[in-house]
Amino acid sequence: MATAIPAAAALALAIAPVTASADQSGPQGARGVTLVEPGVHSIGRADAPLTLTEYVSYTCPHCAHFETEAGDTLALAYAGAGKVRVEYRHAIRDPLDLTAALLSNCGKIGRFPGNHAAIMRAQSEWMGKFRAATSAQRARYSTGTVASRLQAMGRDSGLYDLMEKRGYSTTDLDRCTGDEMLARTLSEKAQGYFANGVNGTPSFAINGTMLAGTHDWSTLKPQIDIRLEKK
Repeated sequence: MATAIPAAAALALAIAPVTASADQSGPQGARGVTLVEPGVHSIGRADAPLTLTEYVSYTCPHCAHFETEAGDTLALAYAGAGKVRVEYRHAIRDPLDLTAALLSNCGKIGRFPGNHAAIMRAQSEWMGKFRAATSAQRARYSTGTVASRLQAMGRDSGLYDLMEKRGYSTTDLDRCTGDEMLARTLSEKAQGYFANGVNGTPSFAINGTMLAGTHDWSTLKPQIDIRLEKK
């Protein structure tokens, strides 16, 4: 079952302009990773017969399960084999989700798949720490600048610790969570997705067509395979 999308009010972070986007140097990253548009990455060949779009949320447990179950298979057996181009779009559900999305985009383009997988697969750990935040910690999530609020969430949840193990410095992470231009872009894109047929996470589209009732690998895989057989 997909995780339902919360009310649009949950996305209202009053994000103001603007800072420069962090380290997005050029359209093509390492290992066949492409920056499709700000905050949207893809893996696999541009001329693959199918483009699979994933609408995912880092605070959605079903999305974490999907990544654990199918992430490697999609990357290796489908994208790596040139069969499917996989595109990742952030269906932001809440401020912590936005924090994680900004961190997944941190650094050079080619780092996104590893960041995405690491954040998703450690979801229970960092969300558990976030839920255990003290009242003093929680007070920082609703006061101050948008950047300071997201940075506090990143530190308190352990997301910063996770990313530091991946080679990022605290300065790097503060710059990425402080990227208000990208934060605004991701939030606005997410609201557009919700208005245009994404009613739960994860959700999927193939070649631009949303797949009804498809929120897990067991229902997605046959739909990919049958389309590939017709190519």
